[in-house]
Amino acid sequence: MNKIVCCLREDLPRVLNDETKYFVLYSRPVGDSRIGNIAPELLREIKRQELYPSVKIMDFVTFAFSVVAADHAVLRNQSADGWTRSIELHVHLQAPEIWNKEKKKIEFTLRFLTGDFWDLYFHESTSIVFPSIRKSHTLSQGDSVCLLSGGMDSLVGAIDLVSQSRMPIFVSQISHGSSEAQNAFACAMGAQNRFSQWSGKINCPEDTEPSTRARSILFFAFALLVLSQVEIKQERKIEIFVPENGFISLNIPLSPLREGSLSTKTTHPVYLSGIQELWNALGIEAELKQPYRFFTKGEMLKNCLDQELLKKLINASVSCGKYGRHALTHCGTCVPCLVRRAAYLHAEIEDGTQKGYCVNDLKTASSQDVQAVAYSYLRARNDGSESLTYGKLPKTSSEERTQYLDVFTRGLNELGFLLERFGVV
Repeated sequence: MNKIVCCLREDLPRVLNDETKYFVLYSRPVGDSRIGNIAPELLREIKRQELYPSVKIMDFVTFAFSVVAADHAVLRNQSADGWTRSIELHVHLQAPEIWNKEKKKIEFTLRFLTGDFWDLYFHESTSIVFPSIRKSHTLSQGDSVCLLSGGMDSLVGAIDLVSQSRMPIFVSQISHGSSEAQNAFACAMGAQNRFSQWSGKINCPEDTEPSTRARSILFFAFALLVLSQVEIKQERKIEIFVPENGFISLNIPLSPLREGSLSTKTTHPVYLSGIQELWNALGIEAELKQPYRFFTKGEMLKNCLDQELLKKLINASVSCGKYGRHALTHCGTCVPCLVRRAAYLHAEIEDGTQKGYCVNDLKTASSQDVQAVAYSYLRARNDGSESLTYGKLPKTSSEERTQYLDVFTRGLNELGFLLERFGVV
């Protein structure tokens, strides 16, 4: 069991256990090379944006950062099977009572998200993280929150909301290569005063695990921080929009090598349901919305409410899972790149992706992802999509399960059309 402790500087034990990894929250390193630090500028940024988050929201933010810190700190290659870890995480919160009641449900959600075994312990902090002050001042007239990653889907989501006369506050997590696109998209929506970028900086005292399956939880933490701008104005739950196409949200493994947590589940319906249940238990008045959970990426582009604006901005969007490894250029062959290229084709929009693709000709590509997509497409065409999705669709109503199966099938067909165009299948 790998033990991680995340707390304020004041809550650090006087004597450190050599078998435990420690992180201090919201402050600079403490001068001990054995201790990492989490989000040293966060409280200053909260004050700069004149936000006044409640204790329950700050506790979720603390939890989210702690989960990501643990995800960074425990190396998968040191586990018995080279992937699955056992993590004992201790988090110091302002109001841990409700968290302890929800412990098993939270552990299940994290298990689903990262594929690891989590053992959670919530302790009461001896210090106040951030004063819970309610003021009438707000920075914007926003009526909702929308995640803006800089990708195609979040761009479509932003355009559609603005086209429907909504006034979302856009929330972005700063990432290498995407930050400029995030800012440009928000400005194009006329939302300069309703745009909030956040850093998820975590410094580990030792080597860092690169897989980071838990990273998306920070997006939801930042959304809750910004929610405090609109929470004052409305009595109903504030909508937090997660614009992601259904094919990618489900992320059905396209080959045996991508089973389980090897396929990311950052917006999977089961994971989002777990986050929503936790918010409900904590009394956080926010509702996660997935407006495109039954749409493919190609359908999102084709049905976007402002085609002129979409075509103006779309080529600056970022989809590649390996973008930072290729000098901020799309590789062209990872699954996100293939889905992106297939979406352009389906929507009949010319693919003018900035800087193009490292690999343009898919027929000559030596990519396991291209092979996996070809295998899945041919298998679904011969045996039906159910042969790939058995036991992998969310446990929900029969109607929704049918819709999930349909969106997976249509998404796979979009990919198949792309591969046929290049003569791969």
